[in-house]
Amino acid sequence: MYIDFWASWCGPCRQSFPWMNEMQARYGGQGLQVVGINVDARTDDARKFLSATPASFVIAFDPNGSAPRNYGVKGMPSSVLIGPDGKVLYEHSGFRPADRTVLEARIKTALGVRQ
Repeated sequence: MYIDFWASWCGPCRQSFPWMNEMQARYGGQGLQVVGINVDARTDDARKFLSATPASFVIAFDPNGSAPRNYGVKGMPSSVLIGPDGKVLYEHSGFRPADRTVLEARIKTALGVRQ
């Protein structure tokens, strides 16, 4: 599972969504589930973001911010890769185009996909 914490005001989040859509499409059949957890206090802000930047993965809303506190999230976006056993395999903060290759390699390793 790839959990991504995001907010409507987060510029890098707009870049990460197309990549997460691609990862869900590419690896969903092999067991990957991408979950985006929005932390906006107002769900309407998140819905406006989603109308402009659609998600083809599961979206959850946490306006109280309890999930990111539990994971010690310090910035947006932040992601956590969780293995089949429920253990955290990798944590990442921010999103830049250069991050795509490293993050995909981590996902492939977690899924047991040959590099």
